[in-house]
Amino acid sequence: MPPLALLAPLGAVLIWSGNMTINQLAVDTIAPSSIAFLRWVLALLVLTPFVLPRVWQERGEVRRQWWRLAILGLLGMALWQGLAYMAAATTSATNMGILAAMVPLLTILISALVLREAPTWGGIIGGIVALAGVLWLLSRGNLGALSRLEVASGDGLMVVAAICYALYGVMLKRWAMPLSPWVMLYMQAVFATLLLLPGYLSGPMTPISSANIGLILYAGIPASIITTYLWMTAIRHLGASRSSIFINLMPVFSALIAMLWLDERLAAHHLSGGVLVLCGVLLAQLVNRPLTRSPTHPCAG
Repeated sequence: MPPLALLAPLGAVLIWSGNMTINQLAVDTIAPSSIAFLRWVLALLVLTPFVLPRVWQERGEVRRQWWRLAILGLLGMALWQGLAYMAAATTSATNMGILAAMVPLLTILISALVLREAPTWGGIIGGIVALAGVLWLLSRGNLGALSRLEVASGDGLMVVAAICYALYGVMLKRWAMPLSPWVMLYMQAVFATLLLLPGYLSGPMTPISSANIGLILYAGIPASIITTYLWMTAIRHLGASRSSIFINLMPVFSALIAMLWLDERLAAHHLSGGVLVLCGVLLAQLVNRPLTRSPTHPCAG
């Protein structure tokens, strides 16, 4: 595994961390159905001049794989972020962060069921350590506070979103399609846009304005085009389970972004929680011993 492969999931998670702020800012400025749809329209407008000629060259394979691309577009583009925009209206960023941290362990579980991929000690222990760090960070150093979090409809939406994205990563690994990465990204975006269109037409259509254009631009280019490409690259090099562990870094990056851009102070629970998360990520990447051994058969003699 080339060391530079680690930059792909790190970059994707860093951009997603910024998009967590976008989710909250979007609540009062643009309808969830509008930003979920318009972000992919913008992504397609940017990608089409560069990628459409390559899509035409690979059109035969695209026709054969269209249903897989449609499912991936639904899970990883339409539902994952679309449900997060809807959840932000009825739940807190803390709850969203905790529930998003379910993705790594869900990915390990689904990988074992779908890919028959044996979990590793590093993946299991690292995932638990990283999740503990996330809970410590989001509870601000008081785990008892988690029991007092209110359960809202948005929490259920985030659970569904986490399951969708874990399944997306697993199926992306299972369906190793002979398509170039940019063609895969483009076609997933096409299907995501088509699938989001009915909700956009039936929901409140928020007009583009100076108050929300920046949110759409960030969601449509860095958080859509760049992150999807980086995540597909990460899964290709690291696999779904090992890549998903990096999602636990989102609360850490979010705290750093808040410190740099919102002048929030870095507290002790940020440092201790961040260290736990980093240790969990390192364990998952470095300890690759399978959880179960294949039975050995003694030689006859």
